Amino acid sequence: MNEIFLLTGGNLGDRLEYLQKAYKLIESKVGTVLEKSSIYETAPWGYSEQQAFLNQVLCITTTLQPMELLQQLLCIELEMGRQRLEKMGPRVIDIDILFYGNQIISTPDLIVPHPRISERRFVLTPLGEIAPGFIHPVLKKTINELLEICSDQLEVKIYTAMP
Repeated sequence: MNEIFLLTGGNLGDRLEYLQKAYKLIESKVGTVLEKSSIYETAPWGYSEQQAFLNQVLCITTTLQPMELLQQLLCIELEMGRQRLEKMGPRVIDIDILFYGNQIISTPDLIVPHPRISERRFVLTPLGEIAPGFIHPVLKKTINELLEICSDQLEVKIYTAMP
């Protein structure tokens, strides 16, 4: 079994309901959720003319290999109504693989660790809540160390703890 960190997020419709549905689908189709962060409301990154996002980090275990995991997560997004109309645009759900254990993967379809973790406070804050000492296998810094030096100043605030 592999320990994986996923980021779930969205900013359309009932954002909390979509995160809860994603959580349930990940548990039923991908693996066991070991830990989950609080849910954070975050300013949009990249394309700012849109509603704030809700984001949550999940730590899961799975028997799926990286490409199988990616395909299953893309199917969950599709099942939930995700449409890829605009890069960094509004969406009902987005599920990103942040880390797949300590593996370093670089293919045309999948890069792990996610290449912009260290630039995004909305990723580092919930990740730091559940895995502050996890060491980024490429940058060789803990999540807390990356959060301390993160230049992203966009607002990230706790929205709710997920039941």
